[in-house]
Amino acid sequence: MEGYRININYAKALFLVAGDTSQLDAVCDDMRLVNKVCAENHLLVTVFANPVIPEARKLAIVNELFEDKISKVSMLFLRFVVRKRRSVNLRGISNAFIELYRAEKGIVLSHLVTATEPDEATKDSVEKVVGDYTRKAVELTTQVDPSIIGGFSVSFDGNMYDARISSQIAKLRKEFSKNVYESKL
Repeated sequence: MEGYRININYAKALFLVAGDTSQLDAVCDDMRLVNKVCAENHLLVTVFANPVIPEARKLAIVNELFEDKISKVSMLFLRFVVRKRRSVNLRGISNAFIELYRAEKGIVLSHLVTATEPDEATKDSVEKVVGDYTRKAVELTTQVDPSIIGGFSVSFDGNMYDARISSQIAKLRKEFSKNVYESKL
């Protein structure tokens, strides 16, 4: 729970600074990059979590990775986080910032799971339906999962629409496992 509060508090501070400097969109893009780098590089997260590695080395790593790729506000913030010995929280802070940004801009995150790669028309259709339902802008992420056999599932704002063939087969299997015609003698 402690890490969650730290992530939220640092994200709120960055959000306020980005809003005051009118760089909210740029900083959000920067935090998406930081989140992506941390998610894809387990070794980096391990280095940030290691208390034996000096903060100066961690600061050099952050400078090397992000200095030319993100805005000055974001870079100053990342340096501040590393100096405060919170580099292990960079991914959580970036996630929290992105959530604050979505809430501020009225964006809902939606996740589409299909058996094959969806085309643009399908993505647009899902975005439109979810947008009409929530009355918010939609940020759609997709995932291909061949194990669902066919169909799709869409989740957003704690809701899920399940039209997967695999789940329908499971429902039928459960229904047929009950023999309603068998005598209860």
